[in-house]
Amino acid sequence: MLINYGFEITFAVAKPTPIISLLDVHPERRADIKAETPFRSAPLLATSTYIDAFGNQCRRFMAPADEVALRLEGTIADSGRQEPVVPTASEIPVERLPHDVLVFLLGSRYCETDKLSQAAWDLFGAKPPGWGRVQAIADYVHERLTFGYEHARATRTALDAHEERIGVCRDFAHLLITFCRCLNIPARYVNGYLGDIGVPPDPSPMDFSAWVEVFLDNRWYAFDARHNEPRTGRIVVARGRDATDVPLINSFGPHTLKRFKVWTDEVAAPALKAASA
Repeated sequence: MLINYGFEITFAVAKPTPIISLLDVHPERRADIKAETPFRSAPLLATSTYIDAFGNQCRRFMAPADEVALRLEGTIADSGRQEPVVPTASEIPVERLPHDVLVFLLGSRYCETDKLSQAAWDLFGAKPPGWGRVQAIADYVHERLTFGYEHARATRTALDAHEERIGVCRDFAHLLITFCRCLNIPARYVNGYLGDIGVPPDPSPMDFSAWVEVFLDNRWYAFDARHNEPRTGRIVVARGRDATDVPLINSFGPHTLKRFKVWTDEVAAPALKAASA
């Protein structure tokens, strides 16, 4: 399967402002990219890239005063298979976890493990450990929160989402992460592209999506409390402890979003045949 992906983002700053963006496809998927336009900006800006502590590709540049438009698009190969469901996957005791996984047990800016620990054990402590317990958490979050773009708020934490019972995909992810960590199950935040592949089209404008990866049986598995079903064609952009670590645009000064467009579409079979003719 081939998937077209891309974005167009325009923002404005009042004075020259340093920017770090996390908009490039994650390094682990770059070998799957079949074609990609260079990162483009208007006005034309010099950019440099580096890999951060979580393995994400970051891009640095100076935004001049006024509007700045960013665009990138490409085509990536995907297996076309739904992400795995492994009911037998087990939890790993903390003392046997790899060193680099331990950070994903700790509380973080949006994931207040100290405030939700008792609730986590009351709700899920009696569940059999492993995949089933994580799925029970995802089911609970899916039912607890009502999704709506109008509910977006940059300061909402996992505790806020649990109490307010509303949110966007990042809130579903933060609450799932927090409950897992409270139960000593490593969980990390992921954002990227998720198109309507193999599911009914969503009439809402497409956005970057947020989901969770949980560490079971010594590997990471995707869980998505918002959609709460296995999906096809996720394209990872960045991972971190929570949304703090993976902002799409991190401006060192105020900025105003002017335009935001994201697309993720499966390449239709006829187009593939024409391309190979």
